[in-house]
Amino acid sequence: MDEKNKITITDEDLKEAFVGKSVDKKADGEKPMKKKSKDSKKFWTILICGIVSFLVGTGLIVLAILLPSTPGEALEYPEIPSNNTDEGVYSLLTGEKIADETAKTAPVYCIQTPNGTDGGRPQAGLTQAGVIFEAIAEAGITRFAAIYQNPTSAIIGPVRSLRTYYLEWDTPFDCTIVHAGGADDALAAVQSGGYRDMTEDSTHFYRGTYKERLWNNLFTTPEKLQDFNTSKGYTTSDLKGFSRLTPYESNQMRAKEHGDKSFDITAPADGNTSEMTADASEIKLRFGGSATFNVIYNYDADTNTYLRSYANGVKHEVYVCPEENLGDKNPEDVCELKQMAPSVVIAMMVQEGRAADGYHEAITTIGSGKAYVFQNGTVISGTWSKTTKYDQIKFLDEDGSEIKLAPGQTFISAVPNYGGVEY
Repeated sequence: MDEKNKITITDEDLKEAFVGKSVDKKADGEKPMKKKSKDSKKFWTILICGIVSFLVGTGLIVLAILLPSTPGEALEYPEIPSNNTDEGVYSLLTGEKIADETAKTAPVYCIQTPNGTDGGRPQAGLTQAGVIFEAIAEAGITRFAAIYQNPTSAIIGPVRSLRTYYLEWDTPFDCTIVHAGGADDALAAVQSGGYRDMTEDSTHFYRGTYKERLWNNLFTTPEKLQDFNTSKGYTTSDLKGFSRLTPYESNQMRAKEHGDKSFDITAPADGNTSEMTADASEIKLRFGGSATFNVIYNYDADTNTYLRSYANGVKHEVYVCPEENLGDKNPEDVCELKQMAPSVVIAMMVQEGRAADGYHEAITTIGSGKAYVFQNGTVISGTWSKTTKYDQIKFLDEDGSEIKLAPGQTFISAVPNYGGVEY
């Protein structure tokens, strides 16, 4: 308390306050008389002022605790810190917290994974891929380039053939390219480009025996992947990841979304913010072909993920394979089905046509185009940009600032310009 507001009450003051009398030392024998002194009035004035000051001061303290101290709009929507306020080590692939720096630079694997109805589904281990690129392989059938780091799934696959555009998306991750053959131009590029090339053999792959798989029965395991890398001396990967929000920043963004307010979710050097639009609870991606390959995502607010299904109503389920079941096994025998549910969904519009062979697809990967980033229940519309095959794709908002992605699995679909995105 400030010295000028301090109240000192003496014993005489207390006696006068509670007894109401004071002794006036007159001549002997005279009765004491009541003294309406100035001292008594002064005491009551001081006491009342003190009580009022205490109540006012207490009220101000309570208000200071309950109300934000930042003026203006920031009272309701405080700015998200642009610096990393979380402690720990974070994956360059997913933005999630990981064990240590060693796990951060562990070898990365880019695995070609089919999505056809001719035995390619359900895939195995796909929930563990940190980033998944989806694009048409041929005849309107989509295929995945699934990016793994430190996988533990007992079974991963099936594994199918390579295309040039998948290779160019893979390159910035400094990964081992895992495939079973490929288009002629893709094979020439991977063989001459100094890539870590793990193609089908009898040592690092095995064929499942489940008849319904048909030719989509080629699988691998984390142990086989590691054996291949060890045999070639590949011990680390110098991957270029996407710009990511920390879990703290992402949670703050999620807590303040579901409106059209402006939030700092891009954290560029100049501090620009990106406008958040209304909720995007359902996303429809049309590749231009059959509903068998078009997809729908439904936002699940409880898990902050996007439940993936095909446009024909079939859930996109994959096999989750416990690590203890490691071995050359059928996923149908030792794994359980789980619906795909990435944390981030990105649709990037691409120029697409026929390759020189007249059959396979040709997709433009170097350049730019329209993009939609779905995360935390919202959508940010902007553009994608890739300068060379060695550079990572950048996703930019409408102001040209790089968008930070939420941590977690990221599903990136290359949607042809003749396709569509609805939300």
